[in-house]
Amino acid sequence: MTTSQQYALVTGGTTGIGYELARLLAADGYNLILVARHHEELGRVSNDISNQYGVHIFQVSKDLFNVNACVEIYDLVKAKGLSVEILINNAGQGQYGEFTDTNLQREPDIIHLHISSVVALTKLFLKDMVKNGRGKILNLSSIASKTPGPLNSVYHATKAFVQSFTEAIREEVKEAGVTITALLAGATDTDFFRKAEMENSKVVVEGVLADAATVAKDGYEAMMNGDDMIVSGIKNKIQVAMSAVTPDSTLAKKMHKQQEPAENN
Repeated sequence: MTTSQQYALVTGGTTGIGYELARLLAADGYNLILVARHHEELGRVSNDISNQYGVHIFQVSKDLFNVNACVEIYDLVKAKGLSVEILINNAGQGQYGEFTDTNLQREPDIIHLHISSVVALTKLFLKDMVKNGRGKILNLSSIASKTPGPLNSVYHATKAFVQSFTEAIREEVKEAGVTITALLAGATDTDFFRKAEMENSKVVVEGVLADAATVAKDGYEAMMNGDDMIVSGIKNKIQVAMSAVTPDSTLAKKMHKQQEPAENN
């Protein structure tokens, strides 16, 4: 059990994997800094977790699509005098469809959410962690980071960045008392597919979606152990292993078939 002074910051902490990670942290006694866009949902989830586990929750209603949000979040946390022991970069979205048809206004937002905000939040809080000689960071990568992703091209590309970035900075700070872990999740039963408008894809209609609580538990345990990465689920482990020895062109063709619209939709 942790002391009452320890805080963990979770982005996208009101739904899906982020919500389950927040619950695991609270169950271990961590106070929470929950970051989400929707104020009402943030309040409801914060009250539920606080009432169940008796931890303090600092609610931060910020849109990480906004280029200034990360610095604003950091400044709010510092102004409250809170020390972040754990940072979980979880927030994420996708956009389904052929690249020539998808929304150019939305894609820079996804790139900013997965890349710029992860870089900014990590830099801001990692500097404090290194100075203090302790801390943990969990970045939500994906098995998508290991394969090209036709029909979800920008999402796959940004997750490749997250994976490479995580591995690089982990090496840089390995002697500083800080560990950085990548959670490679597969298709999971969350709100992601609705937001990405890909509910009719084969991966959703014909596949078996992982349980968000199970994926979160895998990531949480890996983070607490200081592991460099964890691939959640045996099928995903096999897929990642195969991707390492399969030509990219073959991977792209296979992924295209997996993510194309189901025939009955």
